[in-house]
Amino acid sequence: MNTEKIILGIDPGTTVMGFGLIKVRGKKMEFLQLNELHLKKYNDHYIKLKAIFERTIELIDTYHPDEIAIEAPFFGKNVQSMLKLGRAQGVAMAAGLSREVPIVEYSPKKIKMAITGNGNASKEQVAKMLQSLLDLKVLPKNLDSTDGLAAAVCHFFNAGKKETGKNYTGWAAFVKQNEERVKK
Repeated sequence: MNTEKIILGIDPGTTVMGFGLIKVRGKKMEFLQLNELHLKKYNDHYIKLKAIFERTIELIDTYHPDEIAIEAPFFGKNVQSMLKLGRAQGVAMAAGLSREVPIVEYSPKKIKMAITGNGNASKEQVAKMLQSLLDLKVLPKNLDSTDGLAAAVCHFFNAGKKETGKNYTGWAAFVKQNEERVKK
């Protein structure tokens, strides 16, 4: 039985796509990489989508992830932004599917809840918790990459779990119901 796997986490975006990779051995995770694909230099939206697809394929071909965890676009007021984010997510998903890598989608709230215990946590809070969980020496200046890494870690924490709709009455309840996530 293979107890080792690699998870690629992606935070899709049309300005910056953040991504992170972790290796899972049994019940432990190990940091592999995090980075960003900067897309501001492209004026054409379709060229941005092509770049997202190609970078995702490159990551898959280099690291051979067993699974991809992707952050779902959040529902904002700007329909055009939502459409563009959905397209960015779609091409990243298509890249994974073209290489037959299973994909799981998580809402931003679910990712934040999995990492910090607070679905309304800030990017900085998520990054600091990842730094602690994965023993990262330095955090990047731009936190899109940590958002991608957070998707991978969220997937690790949720692996094999069915949605139970757990409700937490506070931090102590969250810790008690998630003891496997407490750093020892």
